[in-house]
Amino acid sequence: MLWTQTLIPTMKETPEGAEIPSHILMLRAGMISQVMAGAYAYLPLGLRSLRKAERIVREEMDAAGAVELALPAMSPLSLWEQTGRVSAFGNVLVQTTLQRKDRKVPVVFGPTHEEIITDFVAHHISSYRQMPITLYQITSKFRNEERPRFGVLRTSEFLMKDAYSFDATLESLNRSYDKMYDAYCKIFTRCGVNYLAVEAESGPIGGDASHEFMAPAENGEDSILHCKDCGYAANQEKAEIGARDCVAPDVELKPLTKLDTPGASTIEQVSKFLKCKPQKLIKTLIYLADGKPIAVLVRGDHDANEGKIRRACKIEKLELAPPEVIEKVTGAPVGFAGPVGMKEKIPIYADRDVQCIVNGVTGANAADAHVVNVNLRRDFMPDLFADLRNALDGDPCPRCSSILAMRHAIEIGHVFKLGTKYTDALNAKYADADEQLKPIIMGCYGIGVNRILASLIETSHDADGIVWPMTLAPYEVVLTVVKVPDEPSMAAAKKLYGELAAAGIDVLLDDRDCRAGVKFKDADLIGIPLRIVIGERGLKEGKFEAKWRWEKAAEMLPVEGAGDAIAKWVQEERKENARFGNRRDAL
Repeated sequence: MLWTQTLIPTMKETPEGAEIPSHILMLRAGMISQVMAGAYAYLPLGLRSLRKAERIVREEMDAAGAVELALPAMSPLSLWEQTGRVSAFGNVLVQTTLQRKDRKVPVVFGPTHEEIITDFVAHHISSYRQMPITLYQITSKFRNEERPRFGVLRTSEFLMKDAYSFDATLESLNRSYDKMYDAYCKIFTRCGVNYLAVEAESGPIGGDASHEFMAPAENGEDSILHCKDCGYAANQEKAEIGARDCVAPDVELKPLTKLDTPGASTIEQVSKFLKCKPQKLIKTLIYLADGKPIAVLVRGDHDANEGKIRRACKIEKLELAPPEVIEKVTGAPVGFAGPVGMKEKIPIYADRDVQCIVNGVTGANAADAHVVNVNLRRDFMPDLFADLRNALDGDPCPRCSSILAMRHAIEIGHVFKLGTKYTDALNAKYADADEQLKPIIMGCYGIGVNRILASLIETSHDADGIVWPMTLAPYEVVLTVVKVPDEPSMAAAKKLYGELAAAGIDVLLDDRDCRAGVKFKDADLIGIPLRIVIGERGLKEGKFEAKWRWEKAAEMLPVEGAGDAIAKWVQEERKENARFGNRRDAL
């Protein structure tokens, strides 16, 4: 492609509203253009990179035995009502009504496709002989994103690869899951993304086992806990905490005392009012567990983890109790609950760290009042101690004797073992060898294709612009002609361009009649891996200048045989991203 024949609207300045490197650089490099909040047009360069990521995903999915199809973006609201996900997704679900001649049809623009694919399978798979099978698509998804931000990382419309496996047995599901897990590792490795596979919660998708593929990045919105010694990794929602040798200090237990704390209902307000550290407070949260009230205790500086609470209490549905329930149970408005002297007797579950608090502070179960010098066993006793809080940096690893480190990360993929949640709801059954009807067992596997690009840029850029691996770069080689009016230079550039194009290399010829410095800056901003400079002086010496984007020094390449040499470099780099990988840590 000739630069003058395509559209590459680069920008010198940081665009207004762009906050993080991937957003800034995708706009400045002319890869994307904002249409509205949460919606972006992909310009020629951006589309080329997006299609390359898409191709890698497709090739590895096909190699893993998955079968591609295409499903509509719209589906009837009734399907989502059958699975109970209208309420699970809430406002995130994009809904509208189609006006037919004789009726109105409520529909959903899917953020995911479990309902449609399961309904399809219910009509077309009826025997164990038709399984296992994994079906996938790469298509646009929609969600009502209330706070679109960070460029293509959080949008209302996004490109996603979603796959669904269908199996007759759990053993078969495990094999399907492992194939997809391995395929994801190959996809992200080929894309040049530095990633971690972490244990994760299933969320509104459902299911009982899942992993997220995370790209560690300073601006990532997710938090993960990682043990460098044993390799354990999990997102904060799922991360377990290792054994805590909690020995309460051997101090005098002071008498229980009720104090007025007018207007102080939050941890911060109470700590300031009583001049104590949040670690001395016992935070009491009232939940509805499968519709019945329970109390959960965590240290004041910790956050309760609802996934852990559900598992420890062996419940399915957990939600914070509304104010009227809290007042009925505790006798006090929100913000003043405590485990001592509740109005009603309800189950109490405490995080293990609560055992270390001596002469602590809790709500007094009365408006504008707290109790100080609260002590375990003397004043209250939980029904259960368990790991009920979010893990934090420095917590003990649950798998070895080391500690966990917290890192920010971007989620780029997610795999789930769904079980029969959707096949039960939508009556997708198969006949086994004994002609007995049983629900099909499902797995679900998603990749945010847009996020692959953004996460790569977040972790692979420098002061001059993007640093692409060969596999995702919009063009693999840029030919920079120092002086376009110089006929020998242009003749040499066009000859090399033809040789590279014939060899299947994605090559961009910068034929703009402008200063060489401008061309160099644009090439670095865009991040093209290999730049070949064609200049008068070099041609007189029979050489081109070759420079890899991530290396400071250039090297001279003989004009004779340059096409074959460059093609070989590119083909080798496509396979392993070896040069890119070796230099990534130095950026």
